Amino acid sequence: MTRPLLALSLLCAVGAAAQNPLITDQFTADPTARVFGDRVYVYPSHDVNCGTDWFCMKDYHAFSSEDLVTWTDHGEILHQDDVPWVDASQNAMWAPDAVEKDGRYYFYFPAIGDSTTDARGRRIGVATASAPGGPFTPEPMPMEGVGGIDPNVLIDDDGQAYLYWSGRGLSGARLSDDMMSLASEPVRLDASFPEGFKEGPFVFKRDGTYYFTFPHVIHETEALAYATGPSPLGPFTYRGVFMEEHASGCWTNHHSFVERDGQWLLFYHHNDLSPDFDKNRSIRADSVFFNPNGTIQKVTPTHRGVGLVDAREPIQVDRYSHTSGAGVNVSFLDPDDPHEGWSVALAQNGAWVQFDAVDVGAAPPASVRLRVRSESGGTVKVRVGRDGAYTTADIELDAGDGWRTVEAPIENVPTGVRDVWVSLRSDGMVEVDWVRFE
Repeated sequence: MTRPLLALSLLCAVGAAAQNPLITDQFTADPTARVFGDRVYVYPSHDVNCGTDWFCMKDYHAFSSEDLVTWTDHGEILHQDDVPWVDASQNAMWAPDAVEKDGRYYFYFPAIGDSTTDARGRRIGVATASAPGGPFTPEPMPMEGVGGIDPNVLIDDDGQAYLYWSGRGLSGARLSDDMMSLASEPVRLDASFPEGFKEGPFVFKRDGTYYFTFPHVIHETEALAYATGPSPLGPFTYRGVFMEEHASGCWTNHHSFVERDGQWLLFYHHNDLSPDFDKNRSIRADSVFFNPNGTIQKVTPTHRGVGLVDAREPIQVDRYSHTSGAGVNVSFLDPDDPHEGWSVALAQNGAWVQFDAVDVGAAPPASVRLRVRSESGGTVKVRVGRDGAYTTADIELDAGDGWRTVEAPIENVPTGVRDVWVSLRSDGMVEVDWVRFE
């Protein structure tokens, strides 16, 4: 998946055809997603390399998207060096959250306090801004009465806000009208939950039920689990796991839920761009569905993710929805620079990948282009359609070294939202970076 050039402006479009992970030009983790206006904003933590084998996070960026495909980087919204009470040597700007109240945006973040203040240890700070993309101005001191990490805020239907956090258990309390101080004593909320390390609470309300969700180490790494209750502060009844531990062994997961146009989405992270070092993570999104009784259906992580992809932009088929399995291999375009993305190799006659939900639009394209590499040469078939309406194009590739772009005519492409298949119809091997219709 080739990375597009960044626009030379304060706001940069990144990962213009990205699926999962959503952001490919930097490491991101712990995403909190919020809908502000007509855009989805995501506030992740920012993994960077500090020459150690542990997490290192110094600042925060905000990202937003209208279509869940093209993401805008609003740049750095807060840096640890700008927060008076933070011990910057700790590089501990972990999982944040952001909410809006009365036209003001409140950004909550954890850090370790500077020894020159009374804020030693893990504390939670607040910063404010007049726009969701920041930049945010931090308060000079952390919140009183809160010791921990992973802040999350729920604003209930009556306007009352609640703060949740982790640290020696999962806790919650009412927030004052100023959104910066507690209006009640903290309450321990997870005492009845199963044993095992827990962190990263995220609470949301759906159909009158409050969902208390959190990462939970059940075996060796973090699964995502939840409980439900009748009020923002419980009591909560444990319901089980809605995302299993990552099969790759990535130790952490951290998430949020958001509803957009009637569809619930789960934002979470994995170590897609750093498979050998799980302290450099990347954020993802997948759809969430609920059973009639309100329980959460299991979410299976995908490469495809969410959002309609424009057929006239590069379609990253290495982020496929379905595959034949045999003869399909995904690898980095450049192993020395994983931020360049991936390609998919079709290495067996009949091997195929399918990429769902491509927006062809109202006017059918006349040609299809592929960025490919094949030392052996071969025949690639591109198929477009859905619901019984399909068209195909066969592309004959000569043997050759290096990446090249090939083009072939395609007729009678069905318009609207369709699926795309790419398959190998010969012996040999063909690597595909992207497909685009014109």
